[in-house]
Amino acid sequence: MAKAKTAILAEPKGLTVEVVTALRKKLRDAKVDYRIVKNTLAARAAKGTSLEALADSFKGPTALVMSYDDVVIPAKLLAEFMKDRENFAIRTAVVEGKVIDAKGVAALAKLPGLQELRQQLAAMLNQPATRLARVIGTPGQQLARVVAAQREKLEKQA
Repeated sequence: MAKAKTAILAEPKGLTVEVVTALRKKLRDAKVDYRIVKNTLAARAAKGTSLEALADSFKGPTALVMSYDDVVIPAKLLAEFMKDRENFAIRTAVVEGKVIDAKGVAALAKLPGLQELRQQLAAMLNQPATRLARVIGTPGQQLARVVAAQREKLEKQA
């Protein structure tokens, strides 16, 4: 728990084993932990960590979803999972030490993930080079068009 950048508390009521297994697999593939926890043990384990602020939220059936790298991925995956399920609800979360509610998790799910941000940054860095190559090549292309048009004109006259 101490290493988690993001921890989301959810309430999984009435989910079948197959559904939970599919969710666990999807989360595991994204390097996110999903655990059903005993509330008293989880509250004790949270003491002295960034999850300590969630200690009062460990009530009833509780699923703890933790991410150690990307803070957005677990929110995105859970939001996608919840789209067609009414019996799975997010209670609260801690993101890099700050407590957010279910609406905050929904807002977090709409943000681009770490991988998406890296791709956007790479594209932005690549744009000036592409533009420069285009600008350098433009005069040559224009000259070639003028020469081709002049050639066609001379061929028509002959």
